[in-house]
Amino acid sequence: MPRSIALILCGLLAVSTATAETPEQQVRDAVRALAPDATVTRVEETPVDGLYAAVLGGRVVYVTADGGYLLDGELVDVNSGHSLTEDIRRELRLQRLNDLGESRMIVYEPRGEVRHEVTVFTDIDCPYCRRFHRHIRDYLARGIRVRYVFMPRAGRNGASYDKAVSVWCADDRHRALTRAKQGRHVPERQCDNPVDADLRLARAFDVQGTPTFVTDTGRLVTGYRSPDELAALLQSGSDAR
Repeated sequence: MPRSIALILCGLLAVSTATAETPEQQVRDAVRALAPDATVTRVEETPVDGLYAAVLGGRVVYVTADGGYLLDGELVDVNSGHSLTEDIRRELRLQRLNDLGESRMIVYEPRGEVRHEVTVFTDIDCPYCRRFHRHIRDYLARGIRVRYVFMPRAGRNGASYDKAVSVWCADDRHRALTRAKQGRHVPERQCDNPVDADLRLARAFDVQGTPTFVTDTGRLVTGYRSPDELAALLQSGSDAR
């Protein structure tokens, strides 16, 4: 082969290699083609050859390495019945809560050993949320650390939203929260508050009702649990699946 032709071919190969898209970029391009406004925050390999997980906020979709196919659903290990998609969701929930930070939560600490921690999406006027708070000392006595974030179910236009803001802006948030959940008056106040951020977080987690708990492993638990029920769920190891 003449040296000039060999050099041209080498040059073309170098350009081809430099411009070829990686599987990660192919995945991002595929998602962008279907959902131009979506932001892919992470792409990672799965145990399935040629299949990648793409994270869009709190949502997970799967895309083939060539970007030709997209699947919106659960990826399950058939042998164990374990959802690999839920593993990613749990990690995302814990990260988002960490990003929010405890300085933007109302936290109740056990006096003794902390065995577990739950973050509770709560509505001031929700009957079962009030029932949960009525027994807050019983949860604490079982070593469960409780972190409250607000989820006024009617959104920004409901009375529960205004009560949540007033509780947050009170001089003593713990006392104000207890009074509000007892149906007692809390003076109206305005200040910088996390309620809107809490609502965005609830939407990202697809929280459908209150109370909803995020456990210390990132599991989403919906509906009221008594102190014994919640302690048993957290202690039994069923939370790990």
